[in-house]
Amino acid sequence: MMEKQQMEVETHCEENDNQDASEPVARVGWNNKIEYFLAQVGFSVGLGNVWRFPYLCHQNGGGSFLLLYVLMLVIVGIPLLFMELAAGQAIRQGSIGVWKYISPRLVGIGYSSCVVCFFVALYYNVILAWSLFYLGNSFQSPLPWTTCPEEANETVHKCEANSTTSYFWYRKALDVTNNIDETGSFNPYIVGCLFAAWVIVCLAMFKGIKSSVKVMYFSSIFPYVVLICFLVRGLLLEGALEGISFMFYPKLEIWGNIQVWRQAATQVFFALGLGFGSIIAYSSYNPKSNNCHRDAYTVSLINFFTSVLATLVVFSVLGFRAHKIVAECVVRNVNLMLTESQNGFLNPTEMPIFNHSDPGSLGVEAYQNWFKAHGRHGQGNFTDCDLETEMQKGVEGTGLVFIVFTEAMSLLPGSPFWSALFFLMLLNLGLSTMFGTMEGILTPLTDRFKTLADNKTKLTVFSCLLGFLIGLLFTQRCGNYFVMMFDDYSATLPLIIVVVFENFSVSWLYGADRFLDDIEAMLGWRPSVAYKYLWKYICQLAMLALLGATTIQMFLKVPTYMVWNEDKRSEIAEAYPGWALAVLALLIIFAMLPVPLGFIYTYARDKISSKVYTIVSTKSETPMTEMAPSSQWNGGDA
Repeated sequence: MMEKQQMEVETHCEENDNQDASEPVARVGWNNKIEYFLAQVGFSVGLGNVWRFPYLCHQNGGGSFLLLYVLMLVIVGIPLLFMELAAGQAIRQGSIGVWKYISPRLVGIGYSSCVVCFFVALYYNVILAWSLFYLGNSFQSPLPWTTCPEEANETVHKCEANSTTSYFWYRKALDVTNNIDETGSFNPYIVGCLFAAWVIVCLAMFKGIKSSVKVMYFSSIFPYVVLICFLVRGLLLEGALEGISFMFYPKLEIWGNIQVWRQAATQVFFALGLGFGSIIAYSSYNPKSNNCHRDAYTVSLINFFTSVLATLVVFSVLGFRAHKIVAECVVRNVNLMLTESQNGFLNPTEMPIFNHSDPGSLGVEAYQNWFKAHGRHGQGNFTDCDLETEMQKGVEGTGLVFIVFTEAMSLLPGSPFWSALFFLMLLNLGLSTMFGTMEGILTPLTDRFKTLADNKTKLTVFSCLLGFLIGLLFTQRCGNYFVMMFDDYSATLPLIIVVVFENFSVSWLYGADRFLDDIEAMLGWRPSVAYKYLWKYICQLAMLALLGATTIQMFLKVPTYMVWNEDKRSEIAEAYPGWALAVLALLIIFAMLPVPLGFIYTYARDKISSKVYTIVSTKSETPMTEMAPSSQWNGGDA
């Protein structure tokens, strides 16, 4: 029979007033633990592990940042992940149903999670479209971004003045406008790739987790195979060890910088996918006896291991690229040195000792020592050839993936093979995250509304179609700027607020002790009492501090976006225009609006029906413990 769960109210409340949420008779479940595990890992491990974590690690103290990250992971990340896993597994509902049962007046938390998931899916699939575009262009030799076009016109001069990979990215792949105010036409190639990306997602999600998990067997495992291949190849390259040493070089002074703590906490927060509702959705398909406590630690450690592995790969390859660029810089300056000496502009006694017939015989370190002593004050136009300076160029976000790393791969023997392998890895990383993001939308809605549950296939197709149509915004020539906008602002603040409310609902409204009682009844053993204090105090204070720091930074620092400047051959920051700031505000407001609306609606409904909710019930059973347990992996009853 279809089960109806009721909220705990005072005895004068009518029983049928709570019969507004339904759940399928036999909630479909995972066939085995491996499927569930691949889904959770695939969702948490995404593009951020490849292009965000390496940058933060390098810029914020290397090994020191790793220790700080692990600290934040242990005291904040794992407890909050455990909380979401346990809530989803116990109540066996999506995010809307979970927070409705835990705290009825905060039912809007689940709806806000759905809105944020939809925002993220819109721009995340555009990045997959870019990966598809580069993947398609990788099957040719030489790679199209290694040479400038042969037409003798102004465009070629711009290409020669900049790097070929930058020219291909900004002028061929995106055909980007000069700023966000210039809309431009649609890019037909990216439109086609975006449509293909949404078709892949739709086909994989067509039958829910039963179909998506089949794709996850490949999409979740293949990236690790590629990362290991890249690591082995990268370690054999000249300059790889120098690159890795820059990554791990400790800078202990960063511990005194509050912004580094904020960045470490933010990275933990987004790396685990907290607040999206996807973790809750996936765990809701588990049997009640599943050890979600162990899952929280396992998923977190694998996510951290992946981030470190990706960082090793990135900096070994970037070290090779930087070493090659610096070596060419030394040769160029040595030739200039010889010319200056022959023309009498440079005193031969000031020249370093090297084989004049082989400009490359002067090592990088020897040249840097000479440059510090004589080159800065000499008459010649000598330049510094610094390895660390080259390592720091474009090591974050799309600049890392589509410009710097792409350039490094073009220097490898058999570059088309490595390029195709890399972008296929990116595609799989993104797809596994997209599946989780979409599940964070579909599962709560189908659990909450029976009509949608009866037409889940149509809902999936409609959601993907709607995502593609709205996603066309990002395929305009200015679309890259909108991707930055959504990535920086549409999820950051709303998700932090969502998790603050989630933790407050469980630890204070529902009660941390009561929640641990439910977990004990579900698993057969009681987790450590330390979780009570972590949820009530440490996590809550840490999330409030992160929320405050993020909000203050948004108001103190004018929101900017990066624009490619062809003259300076680098990206420069430009302030968002007024209308764009209004869009940013609307994105944040729209994502958080369900929380106050849900509270007002529930409060007004209770007043009208003279219904008074109690925060802590005296009954022995709770919405979680009163549900029948299941020990089967193949879809036991909820």
